Amino acid sequence: MTKQARVRTRMRGQGTVMTSRDVSLWRHAGFTLIEVMIVMAIIAILAAVAFPSYLKHVTKANRVAAEGCLSQLSSYMERYNATYLRYDKTGSDKSATDVALPSLDCSSSQQTGRFYKYAFDSTPTQTTYKINAAPQDAQKTRDGMCGTLSLDQAGNRTTSTGQTSDCW
Repeated sequence: MTKQARVRTRMRGQGTVMTSRDVSLWRHAGFTLIEVMIVMAIIAILAAVAFPSYLKHVTKANRVAAEGCLSQLSSYMERYNATYLRYDKTGSDKSATDVALPSLDCSSSQQTGRFYKYAFDSTPTQTTYKINAAPQDAQKTRDGMCGTLSLDQAGNRTTSTGQTSDCW
């Protein structure tokens, strides 16, 4: 039987004649299991490299947002000092109340409030204060390099761990 005759054989159950072009298309109509496994392995390798890098950038973005919020809270304290001439109370009389950090948009749960908790390091004095941004939950475990960020009345920026230049 010649090559042409073999190609022109009829497929079982179908009354069509296959040409050599049809045979080549028929043989390559799908993916083999090996091809699918190779593609899955490539995707897994890319994910193993890309996901940690993505988390690193998300962690850094959250830290930068917390730094911005600390600056906003510090601005509030400076306005407070300009109004009352002190950081700790609303005045010198007996009805004076202690200062409290305001609920700013930046510290809400929709912004950085999910990742950082803002509080005074200790009770502000008449001339000093220090505001901390302590990482919470996943941010705490991912950002071990910097830990708690702090900003005081003189603009000094510190961290509980790591180099200040790497974190601010």
